[in-house]
Amino acid sequence: MTTLKVFLSDSFQPHLNLATEEWIFHNLDPSSQILFLWRNEETVVIGRNQNPWSECNLAQMKNDNVHLARRTTGGGAVFHDLGNTNFTFLSPRDGYRRENNVQIIFDALKEFGIEGEASGRNDLMVPFHDGPRKFSGSAYREKKDRAFHHGTLLLHADLTRLGNYLTPNPKKLQAKGKESVRARVTNLNEISKDINHAKVSEAMIRSFEKFYGAKAEIVMLSLESLPKIPELKEQYDILSSWEWLYGSTLEFTHKMDEYMTLGFFDFHFVVNDGVISDLKIYTDCLYPALIESVQQAFIGKHYNGDSVKQVFADVTPKFPELEPQINELESWLIKNIEI
Repeated sequence: MTTLKVFLSDSFQPHLNLATEEWIFHNLDPSSQILFLWRNEETVVIGRNQNPWSECNLAQMKNDNVHLARRTTGGGAVFHDLGNTNFTFLSPRDGYRRENNVQIIFDALKEFGIEGEASGRNDLMVPFHDGPRKFSGSAYREKKDRAFHHGTLLLHADLTRLGNYLTPNPKKLQAKGKESVRARVTNLNEISKDINHAKVSEAMIRSFEKFYGAKAEIVMLSLESLPKIPELKEQYDILSSWEWLYGSTLEFTHKMDEYMTLGFFDFHFVVNDGVISDLKIYTDCLYPALIESVQQAFIGKHYNGDSVKQVFADVTPKFPELEPQINELESWLIKNIEI
């Protein structure tokens, strides 16, 4: 008889929920059928191989208290809020068919009068008068004994905010990482007005149990679970770290330019694994010693606003007569790369 287990997250903390996925994938019995249902508070989730500086408007995210999270799987950047339900399936690899999970989702949505259709390998769509619209995207992983499938269901997400955070500032950012392809999306409450996370979760559990012909054990998880499950805490510490969120980034170049009191400045940062490996400053500024000091001080620093502050805390005292102008330069750089 198939063993079924359902995990429900009480937490909206994205790094905990992504850590729970990792814990499920690496530590739980691969012979079981597992379903994990969860939501994140406002978060941009990027794929494993994506560049947060090119995918996200990091300054706007910071202003609006929006989290950044990085998945361990591939795919594009997405915006999560509490109108977005996330699902995770873990199955034995032997006999695994992703179509089974899609069928469980479609059967659950039929309770709301929603008829879904699969599009390619990753997307689930619903028909509209002007053509199909996407309400779910997925990603996959496999190990020798288990298969993992996770994705999203847009229920009543604020779709107007997707562009706020997934559209980078119009800077000359040249990245080798993968950029997200924007697609036409829709919320399922456009079809079923009273759909919500609780109702969808209940329907998903019923569909899951019906598909496998067994009752599932229900387990609640929260931040309070971390001290009780060392393997889960270990994953949480990794996925919430700066090294994972920003350091796991392919080399890229960020170019920015501006006219300021000291002259015209054209900065070319080369960043590798989230650390500045090279910087070229092209300028007509009349103080070459200042430019050389700034250029050298940035090498080896994390590419973030704190590093800008640290650099100018060291450099500015060397040029006291230029303090107002240097402060202007510092503020401009912070605004452009602040995270």
